[in-house]
Amino acid sequence: MNLLLIVLLLPLAGFLIALLVPRSSPEGSRVWALALSLATFAASLGLFAWFDRGAAGDQFTINLPWMSTPDIHFHIAADGVSLWLALLSTFLTPICVLISWRSIQSRAKEFYAFLLLLEFGLIGVFIAQDLFLFYVFWEVSLVPMYFLIGIWGHERRIYAAVKFFLYTMTGSVLMLAAIIYLYNRTQTFDYSVILEMLSSGRLVFAPGEQMLLFLAFFVAFAIKVPLFPLHTWLPDAHVEAPSAGSVMLASVMLKMGTFGILHYCLPLFPSAARTCAPWIVILAIVGIIYGALVAMVQPNMKKLVAYSSVSHLGFVILGIFSFTQAGMDGAVYQMLNHGISTGALFAIVGLLYERRHSLAIDDFGGVATAAPWLSTAFLITTLASIGLPMLNNFVGEFLVLQGAALANFQWAIFAAIGVILSACYMLWLYQRVFYGEGNAEVRSHVPDLNLREWAALVPMIVMMVWMGVYSQSFLPPVSKTTARVLDQSQMNVPFRVRNSGAGGQGPGAAAVTAAVEGSHVR
Repeated sequence: MNLLLIVLLLPLAGFLIALLVPRSSPEGSRVWALALSLATFAASLGLFAWFDRGAAGDQFTINLPWMSTPDIHFHIAADGVSLWLALLSTFLTPICVLISWRSIQSRAKEFYAFLLLLEFGLIGVFIAQDLFLFYVFWEVSLVPMYFLIGIWGHERRIYAAVKFFLYTMTGSVLMLAAIIYLYNRTQTFDYSVILEMLSSGRLVFAPGEQMLLFLAFFVAFAIKVPLFPLHTWLPDAHVEAPSAGSVMLASVMLKMGTFGILHYCLPLFPSAARTCAPWIVILAIVGIIYGALVAMVQPNMKKLVAYSSVSHLGFVILGIFSFTQAGMDGAVYQMLNHGISTGALFAIVGLLYERRHSLAIDDFGGVATAAPWLSTAFLITTLASIGLPMLNNFVGEFLVLQGAALANFQWAIFAAIGVILSACYMLWLYQRVFYGEGNAEVRSHVPDLNLREWAALVPMIVMMVWMGVYSQSFLPPVSKTTARVLDQSQMNVPFRVRNSGAGGQGPGAAAVTAAVEGSHVR
């Protein structure tokens, strides 16, 4: 049996069996969810072991007919980007089970069932190769997150859940309309077939037609990222969500948007993507700086980390639309980095909330004295988040800034401001929460990490160091895939080549400049 299919179906089977666990046995639900999520992660490690790192195409492919009219296939496969994102999903799910072990007391059966269903939907989004199947998984992942926020969230959970649902559905409807239009033009939902039709010239979009289709997909993905100014649902969702919901939302669910832009928008609509790149990059840079500035003044820990996500994911969008190999590699690596470091931040903030029952920064202070190991874990995560060399975020941000500098040096200058600001708000947060004079309530209600919490945090800390020190264990498959996306994103793109000057160029400068002139079809 195909290993990719096993990784996909295990969480679904776990969800169905979790529904059969008696409601009177919450411990049984926890144990089952942990065992099943660990089994899924172990199976996904098999994908990594058997993945051909030297190949650029799809692997572990399954393509089975699903419906004849319309022509829908159960078509799944993994490439160098979707492999890592699927692994990120399976890696974080057991961690979410562990950090929710004591905080989720009511309706534990339903909570862990929805968590497994969410894992199923997320993995499906990253490996679907049929547009209709992709849309099904996209919507499947929306439902459990809505309930995780709406049932197990905090005081304003209904407002946050409805806002999250409406924003995402608005974008989804636009994407569905574009998918139906593509089917009417091609008579297939198969992504690889549509790409082959584009490359052979059998499918050609008029400029206005391509622009509308691009925008329909892009808006859906930009809401999910979220890209400024479509980000306003994110802080509310994070603040009200339970810790596990925040971890999965920030670490994996937001990557559905950046993955969709990279995997669908650029190869399917290359000319429109390059035409829109300048204003998309401006929005990304605004989001980088705006998110950092707003994070700096937040009194709530979760809201601060949420706005840091808006800033960090601006780097991902900048790297993708730099249309350079370094920029795209950095964007994908930053997706993974953000999943680990921000997931750890939300996990630790959740542990602090369990102890103090407050997210207000002013309610803490002096935690390092009461819980030195907890403060050490938070410090390592903080340093990773701000991009300290030898930790994971540094590699991704460096590659993105390098790619941005090759495309337009001013982009890199403005984006680098976000790196400086991230150090300001994260270190200030750490100083206010963990240092200073702690009150009696902090000393009595903030114990240090226990064994279960160590088991949740240590794997993420190990990954931060591993990805920062030995990035080449992750980047080769990514580079193969992004190089293919770059090649696909040049199809049907009008361009000319001109010399940038007689005197040569500085180190690493681009040797050619793309400009819209004439008509070129590869």
